[in-house]
Amino acid sequence: MSEEASRKFEIAREFEVDARPEEVWEAITTGTGGYLWPMEPPEPRVGGKGPFGSTVVAWDPPHRYTNRVEDVEGISEQTLNQLDYTIEARDEGRRAWVRYVHSGIFVDDWDNQYDGAARHTDFYLHTLREYLAHFAPRPASFATFDGPDASKAADALAVVGRALGVGEDVPVGARVTVRGPDEFDAVVDFRNPYFIGLRTERGLTRFFGRNHWGYPVGISLHDFTPDADIKECEAAWQDWLNGVFSQS
Repeated sequence: MSEEASRKFEIAREFEVDARPEEVWEAITTGTGGYLWPMEPPEPRVGGKGPFGSTVVAWDPPHRYTNRVEDVEGISEQTLNQLDYTIEARDEGRRAWVRYVHSGIFVDDWDNQYDGAARHTDFYLHTLREYLAHFAPRPASFATFDGPDASKAADALAVVGRALGVGEDVPVGARVTVRGPDEFDAVVDFRNPYFIGLRTERGLTRFFGRNHWGYPVGISLHDFTPDADIKECEAAWQDWLNGVFSQS
């Protein structure tokens, strides 16, 4: 096996969702702020420009979309990245089956990079399903930010969970009163040692335990309330997260 072949990776996932293929297509091409982060929509043609300097290599709405980039911008650990989506109708078009494949080449810290990418994939695809089931096609106000250096500690996400009132003993599906910047009611839609997902009537709040891969804990906010002041929400959560680690 060549050195390049040994550095290749592929992360493949399949799922069904209660959304029409057209709704899934809109989410992955123009509605990425609802579950991932806002990106410029791809040019709708093979050979068009995609996000992060990629090129569209497959474009067949609403069935197939692939983008590919070499020398990934801003990521020194990776020299090739490809994202491939296949969407098929189920139940006479009322539902969709989706196959997602993330592939490429990691050139540094392969095991850590792969583990992080695979686990993030599961969380992002879960958030996509939550968006489609509860909020699409509403546009999102989006913010993302990291905690202080102290949130790189091995138990950092566990500390965050306890501060929220969402400890590791709280099951997925539980309705809880969250102790964030303010108290609010939420459904725990995702919970494992690496990530916490909270869903309210207004949006999705995601907690990323990137401390497992040597980085600070992160938070992303997807707010679907019209005219939401996302900067105010971001500042409040940033202060809360900083406070958690100044006191831990």
